[in-house]
Amino acid sequence: MTKTRKPTGDAAALVRKLWQYCNVLRDDGLSYPDYVEQLTYLLFLKMSDEQDGGPVPKEFGWRSLENLGAEEMHRHYACILAALGEKGGMLGLIFGNAKNKIRDPAKLRLLIVDLIGQTEWTGLEADLKGEAYEGLLEKNARDTKSGAGQYFTPRPLIDAIVECVNPQLGEIICDPACGTAGFLLVAHDYLKRKNPDITRQQEVELATKTIRGVELVEEVARLATMNLLLHGVGGNADDELPIACKDSLKESPKTQVDVVLTNPPFGIKGSVTYAQDRRPTRGEATLTVIRPDFWVETANKQLNFLQHIVSLLKPGGRAAVVIPDNVLFETGAASAIRRRILETCRVHTLLRLPSGLFYAQGVKSNVLFFEKPLGAGDESISERIWAYDLRSDKRFSLKAKPLQREDLQEFVTLYRSGFAFHDDDRSESERRFRAFDIKAIMQTSECRLDLTWESSSLPARAPGLERLDEIAGLIADDLRRALALISGAQK
Repeated sequence: MTKTRKPTGDAAALVRKLWQYCNVLRDDGLSYPDYVEQLTYLLFLKMSDEQDGGPVPKEFGWRSLENLGAEEMHRHYACILAALGEKGGMLGLIFGNAKNKIRDPAKLRLLIVDLIGQTEWTGLEADLKGEAYEGLLEKNARDTKSGAGQYFTPRPLIDAIVECVNPQLGEIICDPACGTAGFLLVAHDYLKRKNPDITRQQEVELATKTIRGVELVEEVARLATMNLLLHGVGGNADDELPIACKDSLKESPKTQVDVVLTNPPFGIKGSVTYAQDRRPTRGEATLTVIRPDFWVETANKQLNFLQHIVSLLKPGGRAAVVIPDNVLFETGAASAIRRRILETCRVHTLLRLPSGLFYAQGVKSNVLFFEKPLGAGDESISERIWAYDLRSDKRFSLKAKPLQREDLQEFVTLYRSGFAFHDDDRSESERRFRAFDIKAIMQTSECRLDLTWESSSLPARAPGLERLDEIAGLIADDLRRALALISGAQK
């Protein structure tokens, strides 16, 4: 069994130390995301200084700061950020449009001299540095007022998904909406753990060629890059950068990948419509992007990411994608895309998740697993799709009852075994999953994939029928949100 990773004692102590300074800087008006961002800049400067031939020029390096007075240090730090932000490669990725948000020079000096400067960061093990930084990102993600939670997926869920997909050495793994790189880091750690006898050449390729992520938001892309660097992922050459800061959907993939692991942004309507071949009119030219590889014209971000992922996969590639419930049952573009995926890919597994896992409360999500056929002569349509129900009698919350890795162990075991079992030996817990006939689904007009069944003791029924406990759960979620709003208004 794979256990949920928790920070070691040393990493937890380092997180506490780093976070204590955040409380000091909050007095200067710094938010959690601002603090983590400033730490990212300073950690990179310090580690570059500790390396022979580090990427930061000496005139903008750590030593150009450490002996200055508070006021002069404050001015020079702003100049460093501006200068490095104009560089290319890794420097541009970390420092692009960087700004000093620490207004008080004395607090900046405190951070540089008393915190970052007291540790030799390159001397720390990658696991320790990485765990400490991830601990900061998780604390940052729990600051829901800042919106940070939109790019943080619960680690137990990521661990389970990666174990199911089972990436292999030599494969290219991509997250086209990577956030702070949680999926990519777990995949990297999984490959290292499963290959203890890795050669030096394989280790270099794992660090520089295997992991690829794309993130639209510049501030988040720099956090993802630093997160990966602290875990030993990435190199200095342009083709070794693990993260690209751009819009994944803007153009067809130039290269395809073996594995896609992602939790694309939830939200129905985007500001851009993606069309297969229709030429935009003069008035809408800036709001329409032509994607000849897409099947359906839509502005729905979730649906466009699904189309993009299919294009991104190599023949024989596989994907695990977190999607909200509406993608499984909506009509129009959603049903057309579901039909095309069922026609062109092996859609074999659906993990139905309960609410309370993500920071958008009340949103129910799923993980869809599918593979892209090798090509001609390779049967594309699966005979059946397995649905595993983790929601009907399960309740989780972010603080009181967070999801644990053990909650997903049965699903992982069944997935890895190909859902092999004997009907006579099925335990009551195994009645949590069912197989559905894909051809029967495709014979319906909407190709709905919101697969449900009456109870654990009854046979599967038609997709789309809500259970009473699901409805009760939705009502309970609404009541909790209403009570929270009332309580907040009274304070």
